[in-house]
Amino acid sequence: MSGLNKGVGRVEVTLRWDPAPIGAPAHDLDIVAGVFTSDDPHGAPAHLVHFGSRSPDGTITLHRDSRTGQGFGYDEAMTLELDRLAPRYARVVVGVAIQQAGGRLTFGDIANTGVRVREGYTDLLVHDFADVPDALSATVVEFTRDGADGWAYHPLSQGYDATPQAFAALLGTPRA
Repeated sequence: MSGLNKGVGRVEVTLRWDPAPIGAPAHDLDIVAGVFTSDDPHGAPAHLVHFGSRSPDGTITLHRDSRTGQGFGYDEAMTLELDRLAPRYARVVVGVAIQQAGGRLTFGDIANTGVRVREGYTDLLVHDFADVPDALSATVVEFTRDGADGWAYHPLSQGYDATPQAFAALLGTPRA
């Protein structure tokens, strides 16, 4: 990046999926974001943002949560104000986890899954989880602080055979 490039500032991550068939347990997918410090960018997250929570400083907020996938288009939405994150934070990883309360579900079991990462009206990333059909959870994108130029984003599609609780601990691990 050049000194004139501001990098990525404020992004929205949205998630969509089709509801479960009639009579089947609901499909509940969740956006999860882990924020990592420059001292430990691949360790435990300094904080984790998911349904029912937000970052302590208010820079990352889940403002739309669905437990069923019912609705038109994207059912969940999370806003990340990267340009407002404190300088001690160097990395943010965003992923999606499938709740397993109704029995084992993978991305391949759920119709029409998709995630979109946007800055303003520009799509930075659109992904359908087709490359991780057997996963219970998956990372989608990572944002890294790029010195004075702000934040850069990198697609990070990696599937895990991990429940939402286990996925939270794996979120920051380096790519395989």
